[in-house]
Amino acid sequence: MKGRLDDDKIRRTFKKAVTLIPGGVNSPVRAFGSVGSTPRFIEQANGVYMTDVDGNKYLDFIGSWGPMILGHNHPAIKEAVIKACEKGLSFGAATEKEVEMAELMTDVIPSLEMVRMVNSGTEAVMSAIRAARGYTRRDKIVKFTGCYHGHSDALLVKAGSGVMTAGIPDSAGVPAGCTQDTLSAIYNDLASVEALFDEYPKEIAAVIVEPVAANMGVVPPKKGFLEGLRKLCSEHGSVLIFDEVITGFRLGLQGAQGYFGIDADLVTYGKIIGAGMPVGAYGGRREIMEMVSPVGAVYQAGTLSGNPVAMAAGIAQLTILKNNPQIYEELNQKSDTFFETMKENARKNGHAWQVNHVGSIGSLFFTEQQVVDYASAKTSDTAEYARYFKYMLDNGIHLAPAQFEAMFVSAAHTEENLAYALQRAENFLMCK
Repeated sequence: MKGRLDDDKIRRTFKKAVTLIPGGVNSPVRAFGSVGSTPRFIEQANGVYMTDVDGNKYLDFIGSWGPMILGHNHPAIKEAVIKACEKGLSFGAATEKEVEMAELMTDVIPSLEMVRMVNSGTEAVMSAIRAARGYTRRDKIVKFTGCYHGHSDALLVKAGSGVMTAGIPDSAGVPAGCTQDTLSAIYNDLASVEALFDEYPKEIAAVIVEPVAANMGVVPPKKGFLEGLRKLCSEHGSVLIFDEVITGFRLGLQGAQGYFGIDADLVTYGKIIGAGMPVGAYGGRREIMEMVSPVGAVYQAGTLSGNPVAMAAGIAQLTILKNNPQIYEELNQKSDTFFETMKENARKNGHAWQVNHVGSIGSLFFTEQQVVDYASAKTSDTAEYARYFKYMLDNGIHLAPAQFEAMFVSAAHTEENLAYALQRAENFLMCK
């Protein structure tokens, strides 16, 4: 493996890209600006390896931002996609595959009584919130500082200095009116949520949360936090929404709901249900989902939702996971060992840096402070992370080009793959 820019095709491609695409990338998570480098343009991926246009090969720990839980280009999934393509790429009409996917998801997730396909995690969250508002006939929603729920206007909010500060847009182009009903609380701080319910009784339609915060780096929920949210929502007649775009079918077949033993009212999913293809879904309690058109008054549409090729890919992946429960057991066991070894390697080299993980997702934070929320996550030394990232990339290991993104282990990673990554990481630590 190599990861250095030995050829200049990447540089030439990026130079052209920035003249045609904002920042040269079609999503900010692909940018390498925060680590002072140039994005790699990937040509192909198989198993745990990706190869860029210059022929550099990388051991991948991003996995298309999580959905490649079985590794890249899995033979059974590829076969399902090819067979689907032979019948047509898109129909803009109802298909049997959509029904098969819905049946598969509702069969394995007890809280999921009905489900609606969409085209992305952002769409799923946006639609779930609209359904919650329609069901409760309330306007306000609660989110948590540092939790990302897609780029819809109402959720691009930063919490100001006060827990109960109403929404202030966190992006240009978002009118203040779009976020005035978005309230921000502190992740892992149940009292901050209670304060909002006290301040706005009978006004909060929903609480939306990443059950494992994975967009400020990986931050697990404290004991009792999710249980407390469930209790508060039930007491106040509000909808509890789990954003499982990251954790769904990743922590286990039932996602975070099964992992932590808590049922949400609505749940959102992303690209893992399409084996990495552009797809999302939201679903939950029947009485809420039947508020959605054409049955109910909550309008939500998607011309190409439930695309037959994406459905075929997702059904193939989820069926493999359903029929082989040992995949999760083995994946979580080797991930536990991997992240705990990373933590021990940091300790024995004299660093009190934090390693957080839940199941097969984790993060290394360059801080001595325990990371339990957005404020503590921000104490991490991002310049040090940039140096770590570049060292690992130079050694053929592909990590997220930003401190506050997750690292994903897949079922395709072998003990040898993980040992190689740990050795490279320890070599970096020994030099510090």
